[in-house]
Amino acid sequence: MLSDHFQNGVETAKLMWSRIPATEEEEVGEVGPSRKGNGSTVESLDYEVVENFAYREEQAKRGKLYMGYAVLVKWFLALLIGIGTGLAAVFINLSVENFAGWKFSLTFQIIQKSYFAGFLVYILINLVLVLSSVYIITCFAPAASGSGIPEIKGYLNGIDTHGILLFRTLIGKIFGSIGSVGGGLALGKEGPLVHIGACIASLLGQGGSTKYHLRSRWLQVFSSERDRRDLVTCGCAAGVAAAFRAPVGGVLFALEEVTSWWRSQLMWRVFFTSAIVAVVVRTAMGWCKDGNCGHFGAGGFIIWDISGGQEDYSFEELLPMAVIGVIGGLLGALFNQLTLYMTHWRRNYLHKKGIRVKIIEACLISVITSAISFGLPLFRRCTLCPEADANSGIECPQAPGMFGNYVNFYCQNNKEYNDLATIFFNTQDDAIRNLFSAKTAHEFSAQSLLTFLVMFYTLAVVTFGTAVPAGQFVPGIMIGSTYGRLVGMFVVSFYKKLNIEEGTLPPSAEPSYHNGVKENGSVSALYQLDLTNAVDDHQDNLFLVTTGGAASFLGGSMRMTVSLCVIMVEITNNLKLLPLIMLVLLISKAVGDAFNEGLYEEQARLRAIPLLESRPKYQMRYMTAKEACGNQNAVYFPRVVKVADIVSILRSNDHNGFPVVDHARSGETLVIGLILRSHLLVLLQSKVDFQHSPLPCDSRGDLLPIRHHLSEFVKPVSSKGISLHDIHFTPDDLEMYIDLAPFLNPSPYVVPEDMSLTKVYNLFRQLGLRHLLVVPRPARVIGIITRKDLILEDNDDPTAVELQSTSVRGTQSNHRVIKRKGDAQQPLLDGLL
Repeated sequence: MLSDHFQNGVETAKLMWSRIPATEEEEVGEVGPSRKGNGSTVESLDYEVVENFAYREEQAKRGKLYMGYAVLVKWFLALLIGIGTGLAAVFINLSVENFAGWKFSLTFQIIQKSYFAGFLVYILINLVLVLSSVYIITCFAPAASGSGIPEIKGYLNGIDTHGILLFRTLIGKIFGSIGSVGGGLALGKEGPLVHIGACIASLLGQGGSTKYHLRSRWLQVFSSERDRRDLVTCGCAAGVAAAFRAPVGGVLFALEEVTSWWRSQLMWRVFFTSAIVAVVVRTAMGWCKDGNCGHFGAGGFIIWDISGGQEDYSFEELLPMAVIGVIGGLLGALFNQLTLYMTHWRRNYLHKKGIRVKIIEACLISVITSAISFGLPLFRRCTLCPEADANSGIECPQAPGMFGNYVNFYCQNNKEYNDLATIFFNTQDDAIRNLFSAKTAHEFSAQSLLTFLVMFYTLAVVTFGTAVPAGQFVPGIMIGSTYGRLVGMFVVSFYKKLNIEEGTLPPSAEPSYHNGVKENGSVSALYQLDLTNAVDDHQDNLFLVTTGGAASFLGGSMRMTVSLCVIMVEITNNLKLLPLIMLVLLISKAVGDAFNEGLYEEQARLRAIPLLESRPKYQMRYMTAKEACGNQNAVYFPRVVKVADIVSILRSNDHNGFPVVDHARSGETLVIGLILRSHLLVLLQSKVDFQHSPLPCDSRGDLLPIRHHLSEFVKPVSSKGISLHDIHFTPDDLEMYIDLAPFLNPSPYVVPEDMSLTKVYNLFRQLGLRHLLVVPRPARVIGIITRKDLILEDNDDPTAVELQSTSVRGTQSNHRVIKRKGDAQQPLLDGLL
């Protein structure tokens, strides 16, 4: 009977394996991200408001009541984003903690009889969890691979990577994170939580998912990319707040790391969303403390909540913290460079061999990781338990089958523990809590910490880039806290704070020593009390330097300062460490910047996401807009254009924006606006605007027709709008004409040709533009706008303000267009003749 079940399982596995595409080319449907004709998987977003006739008519219909309703819906969506992200984080943490709890409990029960059997079970459980994760990612949601932060950062910078905000990506990210983190890989779930929050925000902003029939009409209020961008920003902050129980850190993370555009109104909504997440997580923690969460216990969310650590520090402790900052900068920069090489090799060589190779790679790394975490503690000699401390509340060793502090693994004596197994045989959250603990100063030896540091650092480098959801926050804290504790042990030994046999006092005990009485070579009771307090000084030093180590590695790798500083303060619950953490982060970031860019910037560049950084390049100040345009000819449309000409131009290039020109009575060519490719496809598909006459509508005495609703021109969040190949044209259709005036943006942003490229760069990035017209210097001035012209009285109509245009019409020919280099169309348009 058992052999039959085993054989059926093998046959089922073979069938599933045969259905997996062997190569990337065999993928069909919507398995992978869509690609343009030129192979690009990214394109720019349209954050600029297209003030065409449909937009103006829509704005004219909206009164103050609608504006109030829109504001109310924004706050309601912020509430839903906070609740949704908090619940997703609770579900992931419960699942990871329970899977890990069952895995460790079962393994410890089996090794009481046979270590080899326990080793096989431990590897098998991890392998099943990792296999489920990589299968979900490769066959269901490819966009859910990795942390997702570079892609979300690109989205908020104006670049849309196909598939990153789909409902399928959200599901794959949640369940894939459970499998990869629960399977013991050297990665975390905090980065994926940022991506999860962004997905939830985007889905709520568009009213749900059309493909899976999960839509609600009353949520479909906001249709512009600008509104969706604000919601995604709220989701990013909610993800960090849920991961670390750090709501303020989440707000600052969104402000410092991922967003390129910010305003005060958005700050309030982001802060509100993070506060809601904190409430949801706190409620879940209270519910789990009553024993309703299985193995969850005090794990998962209670990350390093250490309020009893060091309360003060001396000047002499600044030097070790500075050394920690230098070490963190060096190790962080090395980590970025090694992961860059590994990811480049994977993308260009290994992963091109197909999905099966991705699955085999992840499973192989899982087996290696399990073998190292189980095998290395077998070669480590056990340590005798320290004297019991009733105040610590920590039992040494742990009871058989339990994990936490002082794990009894391959020990001959019941009063011994294996310090290396104490780190490996725990979830990453519990292992970090052990490293941070001020109550276990002597739990780990320097040899075990150094062994773990080298192995875990190597595993983190190798694991990052596999086809599973992977975050680097918690692995970075693991690495930093390990070498931080090593440095702390060296500092304590250097200052001889525990040299009781020689009678050397710690600096904090010297005043008591001078007030004590020395009799016959012995010390007074007061002096003896100070020697006892030396142990507490040792514990506090370890806590201080361990915290600095965790902050230094993250600062050296991710190059965050303000947000990371606040996150570290929130998760350690010790505000007095703020100056030292600031010092460490400043040093580690400066050292890391001397070698390479931050982790997310490097990964974004590797993924061909053309981020516009906060500062332009130095050489741009010596270039002009005209020089940046080059010599490429621009593709443009006349105001009234033949349908056949539109189809021909759309088929012959991948441009996403086309200038529209018209001829003045004087005979000169004028740019009257810019029309988007997606809008042209809407017009071609509907065919209701086709006309027989090649003359403009207003020249024939007709009013400009408005036959479209504003929502028709909105691009779906999946980035898969209308395709030209899906539109059928008859010979009569191709002979018709379209007047583009009602549908173009009459007020695109325009710069003179001799403007410095630095000013063009700042304008382009700060306004979130997709296209920027470059024109010869205008010949005449029709007015000047100053600050007083932009300050309106309270009785002015707000709808009229929103309808105001910023158009600047060129008066000569030879206009140019600057575009983002990573766009799907040609980067530069030139020569409107």
